[in-house]
Amino acid sequence: MSAMKFCRECNNILYPKEDRDQKILLFACRNCEHQEVADNNCVYRNEIHHPVGERTQVLQDVAADPTLPRTKSVRCAECGHGEAVFFQATARGEEGMTLFFVCCNPSCGHRWRD
Repeated sequence: MSAMKFCRECNNILYPKEDRDQKILLFACRNCEHQEVADNNCVYRNEIHHPVGERTQVLQDVAADPTLPRTKSVRCAECGHGEAVFFQATARGEEGMTLFFVCCNPSCGHRWRD
């Protein structure tokens, strides 16, 4: 799959378009009437590469997630803040679930496991 396709007539970008009657994928120009049949039905692919030894990654802004539960019964070892979000996940290389905490102090974001 190429990154982008461009119109042969006016050099504008071609966008994916479905032809429902013929049941094929086209690339069409939004500036002129040019269309061409797609040579591949894949219009977008997101490849994620992780290092081999990477452990469970927790993003710092998870503390701002309103869907995660919060607790005031723990204290951050880094900054002493008394509120953290928590969630369960499987840690790489371990069986069962692990309880993760993330400090709610926006300038800290310290992560730890129970």
